[in-house]
Amino acid sequence: MTSNHPVLQGCRSVHHYERLNRIAEGSYGVVYRARDRSTGHIVALKKLKLEQEKNGFPVTTLREIQALLQVARHPYIVNVREIVVGDTLTSIFLVMEYVEHDLKALLEDMVSPFLQSEVKTLLRQLLGAVAHMHDNWLIHRDLKTSNLLMTNRGTLKVADFGLARKYGSPLGRMTPLVVTLWYRAPELLLGAKEYTTAIDVWSIGCIFAELLDKVPLFQGKGEIDQINQIFKLMGTPNDTVWPGYSRLPNCQTFNFVVYPRSNLRAKFMNLTESGLDLLCRLLEYDPAQRITAEEALDHPYFRESPLPKDPSMFPTWPSKSSGERRQHAHNSPTIPMAEHAEVQVDLADQLHR
Repeated sequence: MTSNHPVLQGCRSVHHYERLNRIAEGSYGVVYRARDRSTGHIVALKKLKLEQEKNGFPVTTLREIQALLQVARHPYIVNVREIVVGDTLTSIFLVMEYVEHDLKALLEDMVSPFLQSEVKTLLRQLLGAVAHMHDNWLIHRDLKTSNLLMTNRGTLKVADFGLARKYGSPLGRMTPLVVTLWYRAPELLLGAKEYTTAIDVWSIGCIFAELLDKVPLFQGKGEIDQINQIFKLMGTPNDTVWPGYSRLPNCQTFNFVVYPRSNLRAKFMNLTESGLDLLCRLLEYDPAQRITAEEALDHPYFRESPLPKDPSMFPTWPSKSSGERRQHAHNSPTIPMAEHAEVQVDLADQLHR
C-alpha cells in the first residue's frame, strides 16, 4: 500500500522544480518561487539552511517539518506538498503551496487599513488556525504579520513553524527566548520560567491591533523598552490584576514606571465596545485569564455589523513575489468585479473605521 504522507515516501529531486525567483530569506532558510516542471503548478520552495551544521540534522528544522505535518491540510495553515533533496546531503527543500502576499508587506503598501469586515475575516481565520494548533498540542511561538501569508482570494495562511513546539500536560519548562520582540507576551519579557499557549494569544492581540491601525502596536528597541511601552499603553499591572506578577524575575530586578490605567480606548476610538472587549481579552496581562483562541472565535464582535466579509469579495493586490506591479498611481488595490456588488455594504464598514 502506498502512503500519501510526504515523509513516508522516497524524496524526489529538487530538479523536478524550476526556480523562478527568490521570495525571502530568514534564519532557517531561503524561500523561492518555483514551478513544478511536470504540472506547471507554482509552489514555494524553502531551502533549509544546513551547510553550517556539524552535529547532524538541526532540531529546529525537524521541529518545523514535524509541526507542519502535524497540522497539515488546515485551510488557514500553509500546506507542505513534499520534501525534496538536492545534489548534496545538506541540500533539502520543503515544497509548500505558493501564497501571493505576506501580511506585513501588504500592510506597509496599503494606503489605508483593512475595512472592519475584512479585519474580522482575517482575525477569524488566524484564530481558527491557532485553535487548531493548540488542539493538536502545538504552540507556534512566533506569530507576527510577516509570518502570515494571504492569498488573492482573501485567505490567510499561517507559516514559518521554525520555533513551533509540541507540548504536553503539564507543559513544563521551555526556553523563554521565543517570539519576535514586538509580539512577545509580557510573561516572557518578565522572565517567567514556564508559559502556556497564551503567548500565541497575546501575539494575536498585537496582530489584531496592527490590522486595525496598519502599524505594529508595540515597537520596543529592546526588552525593557518593549515592556515599558506595554505598561504605558495598558497600565502597569500588579498582583491584583495579575496574581504572582511581583514574583516574576524581572519585576524583582527592575523598577518599572507605574502607569495608572489602560489607554486602549483612546488609541482605538473607532473600535466598537465589543471589538475593544475582544482586544482587551487577547491582551489580558494574566495568562491564566487571557481568552483562548477557541473562545475568541465565539466572541460577539464577529456577530455585530459589519459582519465578516466573504473572502472571495476581498480586493486583490499585485504580488511582489511574482514581480507584479501596481497599475494605479496611489497604490490602490485591484477590485474584482464581484466587489462592486458590495460597495454599498462596505459603507457600513466606513462607520466603524
